[in-house]
Amino acid sequence: MKLYGYFRSSAAYRVRIALGLKGVRYVPVSVDLVAGDQRDADYTSRNPLGLVPALEDDGRVLGQSLAIIEYLEERYPEPPLLPADAWARAQARSIAYAIACDTHPLNNLSVLNFLRDELGVDQAGRDAWYARWIDRSFKAIEAVLVAGPFAVGSQPTIADTCLVPQVFNARRFDIDLTPYPKITAVDAAMVALPAVAAAHPSRQTDAR
Repeated sequence: MKLYGYFRSSAAYRVRIALGLKGVRYVPVSVDLVAGDQRDADYTSRNPLGLVPALEDDGRVLGQSLAIIEYLEERYPEPPLLPADAWARAQARSIAYAIACDTHPLNNLSVLNFLRDELGVDQAGRDAWYARWIDRSFKAIEAVLVAGPFAVGSQPTIADTCLVPQVFNARRFDIDLTPYPKITAVDAAMVALPAVAAAHPSRQTDAR
């Protein structure tokens, strides 16, 4: 099994956390987003969208981080990343989707570069853009988090795999996380787990 990713990609970070929590061994393959490796023909022949991550398993390649995590959940059901209770399972997905579908796409590298290169938005403007969408998302997530230590109870779920990378990125952009004590508590509980700590961007082979 191979995971094509980039050390600082939030989406790849999610999948690394899921793989680590499930104890699934894989070979990391770096796709340098800054250098433009994601647009190379060799990579797009595997993943036509030209995004990371992509999971290669048994000669087949799957893109999109949440689809990959759900695939891992079905192939390696223990430990589960989706709760047994239907409502809790939906809640975990709801938090994951809020980050992966509503927040991250507005703040990823391609969007920030477009704001800079095509629209001429300066650094202060890009920072304000980033903070706007983080604030909207984190306010909503903070409001629905239940008694922890994790996002949806006593075990990590797909929600936590998405929340940790988004908190990491918020800190990179100097977002004040004081208004989100539940979120920061969940993040602290997650990063204390060895499998999650091993997925941190700074510990990847392509980190710089």
